[in-house]
Amino acid sequence: MIPAEFHYTAPESLEDAIQALVDGGEDAKLLAGGHSLIPLMKLRLAAPSLLVDLRKVPGLHGIERQDGAFRVGALTPHRKLEFSPELGIVAKVAAVIADPQVRHRGTIGGSLAHGDSASDLPAAMLITEAEVTLQGPDGQRSVTAADLFLDYMTTAVGEQEVLTEIRLPALDGWGSSYHKFNRRSEDWAMVAACAVVKANGSTCEDVRIGLTNMAAVPLRATAAEDALRGQELSPENIAKAAELAAEGTDPPSDLNASTEYKKHLARVMARRAIADSLAA
Repeated sequence: MIPAEFHYTAPESLEDAIQALVDGGEDAKLLAGGHSLIPLMKLRLAAPSLLVDLRKVPGLHGIERQDGAFRVGALTPHRKLEFSPELGIVAKVAAVIADPQVRHRGTIGGSLAHGDSASDLPAAMLITEAEVTLQGPDGQRSVTAADLFLDYMTTAVGEQEVLTEIRLPALDGWGSSYHKFNRRSEDWAMVAACAVVKANGSTCEDVRIGLTNMAAVPLRATAAEDALRGQELSPENIAKAAELAAEGTDPPSDLNASTEYKKHLARVMARRAIADSLAA
């Protein structure tokens, strides 16, 4: 389908982009990579009156290490993340987003601001305990990943705010892995689990497990984390902890799978992600 008629602007500074949002009102939308918003517009599920394209705004690209963390510009494409192994789990997650064409155009900031719990990166933001920087007419503020995702496709990014960067703690010494279950390699995840594990010898010093598409927002599998933290990293203990991965989840049934099958998948994906993190 053809989108409804809209106005378009491509400001050349962050200040001008924010002002365009203010002037455009509630029907103004930011355009980053466009791989989430444009399809919605074509289906007439979104009909913004103004698109504010961020592609000319300087300072929103690139990855650099600063004070024990990585600063990632919001317009950094998934393809750049994929070939940045120093980002650990984020690079591994980015490598299986859709297909190369999407990864070349889609951006980390656009994905996070969109807030779809079926997309790959949000759960990785939870387990890395990332923070995002938001800039609006009233100034700048930081929001943790745990506070960013509020409901289905609803985030803490205000209508007049721009997500400008993401700060990822450098998880040096942690292993990581991502397991995604889908029908085709390019599809959204029916269920996915990502894990980062810090081992002290054969003991689990710390572990974080993120779940994709198991609720309206991305989740941490805290019951499984608590069960494994401080325990020996044996196959038996990993399996027991993974059995708790679906605690507190509420995935809806759909054409692909029932709620119970998705919970089963979450347990299986979590066990594989934890186990593979030890070899990473």
